[in-house]
Amino acid sequence: MEMTLTFIILFVTIILFMGSRLRADLVAILALMALVITGILEPAEALAGFANTVVIMIAGLFVVGAGLLRTGLAQQAGNLLLRFAGESETKLFFLLMIIVSFVGAFMSNTGTVALMLPVVISIAISIKSSPSKYLIPLSYVGSLTGLLTLIASPANIIVSETLSEAGYQALNFFQITPIGITALIVGILYLYFTRNRLLPDIKSKGTSDKAHQLSPSQLTDDYNLEESLYSVKVSAGSSMIGKALAQLKLPAVYQIFILKIARRSNEDYRIFPSSYQQMAGPTVTIMENDTLLLKGSSTMVEKLCEDYSLELQKNGNEAVDLLSKELGLVEVLLTPHSSFINKTIKKIDFREKYNLNVVGINRKGDYVLQKMSSQRLKFGDALLVQGAWDDIELLAKETKDVVVIGQPREYAGKASATGKAPIAGLIMFFMVLLMVFEVFAPVISVLIGAVLMVLTGCLRNMDDAYSEMNWESIILIAAMIPMATALEKTGGMVLLSEAIIDSLGRFGALGILAGLYFLTMTFGLFISNTATAVLFAPIAMNAALAIDANPYTFMVAIAVAANMAFSTPVSSPTNAMVMTAGGYKFFDFIKIGVPLQLILFLIMMIVIPLFVPL
Repeated sequence: MEMTLTFIILFVTIILFMGSRLRADLVAILALMALVITGILEPAEALAGFANTVVIMIAGLFVVGAGLLRTGLAQQAGNLLLRFAGESETKLFFLLMIIVSFVGAFMSNTGTVALMLPVVISIAISIKSSPSKYLIPLSYVGSLTGLLTLIASPANIIVSETLSEAGYQALNFFQITPIGITALIVGILYLYFTRNRLLPDIKSKGTSDKAHQLSPSQLTDDYNLEESLYSVKVSAGSSMIGKALAQLKLPAVYQIFILKIARRSNEDYRIFPSSYQQMAGPTVTIMENDTLLLKGSSTMVEKLCEDYSLELQKNGNEAVDLLSKELGLVEVLLTPHSSFINKTIKKIDFREKYNLNVVGINRKGDYVLQKMSSQRLKFGDALLVQGAWDDIELLAKETKDVVVIGQPREYAGKASATGKAPIAGLIMFFMVLLMVFEVFAPVISVLIGAVLMVLTGCLRNMDDAYSEMNWESIILIAAMIPMATALEKTGGMVLLSEAIIDSLGRFGALGILAGLYFLTMTFGLFISNTATAVLFAPIAMNAALAIDANPYTFMVAIAVAANMAFSTPVSSPTNAMVMTAGGYKFFDFIKIGVPLQLILFLIMMIVIPLFVPL
């Protein structure tokens, strides 16, 4: 009876996965609850997945991948395309595939494709080619890179953990790499020769170049801030030293605003003197050698320098200086019912209320940069505000009066990690070495890498680390692991493996391997590769042990098959991602994906036993 109930729950779960009406993680939780309510699993058994090393390891990998993204290390790999591709479509295609392969070997395929998507579109447009010729190949190769290293796909980690739980040694870091390289070469060559025949030529589709216009650096250009920004240094003997900004009354006397103070720290307890930047609040006291970033007219700035013995340092980088790991820049819109409407900036006390500076007003395309304090705000106005990233994030939670445009948390993270790409690369290299030489258990090596990303500033803080985790994937894996426990506990795992052996046994071990591969690949078209691996890895292990075959061969086959999700746009997040950007239809995935899956199926049945003998 319990076995029957388990299969019913499994069947309903798969149907719900395929239907896509409910999120995959919610479906997995519902299945977990059903297993407990029906008495098939005890609560401790049902919740064991949340303490599973696979779940912890994948969570850590999300953090490591985020560090690579935030520091710009992965982006630098993508930008190599701009340098070497020129106007050759063939060169662009192969360079793109090589860079995606390199990045994808150490990041999730979703992160890899998300990173490369805007780069690919902009380059394709620049050489007057259709982005649709590149985006399905980008998605497919992103999936194939999951076979290059142990950490490149959750499916690999799941089958490795299944081996460990059965008393075998886990897969090593590069054990599946030769198979992955073979699949990658076949996939790239297939896509190169078929893309012009099977893929649509849609030049008008794809992400617009305007998608990044709200980045802080773009905003400085839009508002033409360079013309009104100046840097001055507080020289020794300046009468400004020792005075608070409120005493100086610079806005009233000079119509000048101090936006930022850069101050060198020379405390005795510091081994190396360092500098830091802070908002220019009314209580801040000016010190000798401070560098002040001012906003005002050139005439008034020169008068200020003369009156207070300041050293003007106009160098053309003032707009860049608005941004740092501490301070940022965003645009905000007034809401229809904002209390700021018809009031001046001085009247609403914006700086005092939010600890942020208003440095510009965008009024229907006209930019107001001078004498802003007397401007009455109107509905539709956009304000350019500058200040501490933490204060900007607090402003983003203000829903009554203003709406922050863009993603301040993401921009803050990137600003904080600026210049730390080499550190992120070293951390990744160190983590890989720990895993290759098996210094610690893989999950510990990954956690070391994740913690180092935070400690070294590649990620701003733990909140940043948590925000970069794909919680849907983590919950999905943790909640689906008990399904395998239920199948094993009720005898369902043995029943399924025996059914496969009975139906395919006459074809020998290779026939059973091919059957399991094909089933895994087919299920992977409708449910996530993670859930597919969770379900089929224990079944494949039982089948291998029952016929006295090499379990490693069967586990590798499951990992490979779980990553072969090409034929539908719902079979992989990357497929769904490029579908909209490339303007594809459902049938586009079928006509190019089905042949690729069948070709790889035939080749993998030769290659897998070759590298991992039966």
